[in-house]
Amino acid sequence: MAVDRRGLAEFLRTRREALQPEDVGLARGERRRTDGLRREEAASLCHMSTDYYARLEQERGPQPSDQMVAAIAQGLHLSLAERDHLFALAGHTPPARGAESDHVSPGMLRIFDRLYDTPAEVVTELGETLRQSPLGSALVGDLVGLRGPSRSIGYRWFTDPSARLIYDPEDHPFLSRLWVSGLREIAARRGPGSRAARYVELLTDRSEEFRRIWKKHEVGLRPGATKRFIHPELGRLELTCQTLVDPEQSHSLLVYTAAPGSESHEKLRLLSVIGGQRFVGDPAPTTSGGKTDG
Repeated sequence: MAVDRRGLAEFLRTRREALQPEDVGLARGERRRTDGLRREEAASLCHMSTDYYARLEQERGPQPSDQMVAAIAQGLHLSLAERDHLFALAGHTPPARGAESDHVSPGMLRIFDRLYDTPAEVVTELGETLRQSPLGSALVGDLVGLRGPSRSIGYRWFTDPSARLIYDPEDHPFLSRLWVSGLREIAARRGPGSRAARYVELLTDRSEEFRRIWKKHEVGLRPGATKRFIHPELGRLELTCQTLVDPEQSHSLLVYTAAPGSESHEKLRLLSVIGGQRFVGDPAPTTSGGKTDG
């Protein structure tokens, strides 16, 4: 498919100008004269250089890769219909919708962008973290940069011992059963050839514990409302998890809070001071997290 450079440029410019700073969690400032977002703000949200983004709006530069188009669609908070249109303008076939899509809906992003002072994350049905608030990263480490099967907490749980360090040891047996139960349900629902089915194959090959629990055919297990985390500096935190589900994309927004006046509430306040830090044995992300230009 050929690139529609004029259509792409006009569409990007229109969507950027329609977004307001507060729509994406940015401060408006006192001297703003631009309608909508500035180009440098849009570029930052899309994880690319301002020069690269500007060239797209000016009908210049190379054809953006499908990965870059996906980053633009997410950064500009496009709906699924708008995302698919953007892919077509850029000369690419739109990715599949539904459970295996990583595109977070604009409505969920609008809520997420306002949770800068609360641990929060957007996850897929397989426990793959797509977005983390700053306090979310400070609580459990940076999970967004992980790639491949290791993106899934259920996969990491059975293949990487360090994945268990952030959870209370008393909860480990139940969590093992929970991840297997959930994966069994998803694999049955999505069918052969799905990502869930692939995870079952990989874990059956790699983990004796997974094979043992899988043979029990447990289904229907659900997590409790209270999550117990072990932070390397703050120790145990007992947090309540509230969940908002996007049924079309099978994504969940998880928000973690503590009862006012509790010890965990005070630790959450301290967490914002301590900031994100590496856990012992926490695997390094496979991407640099820097801006890309192609």
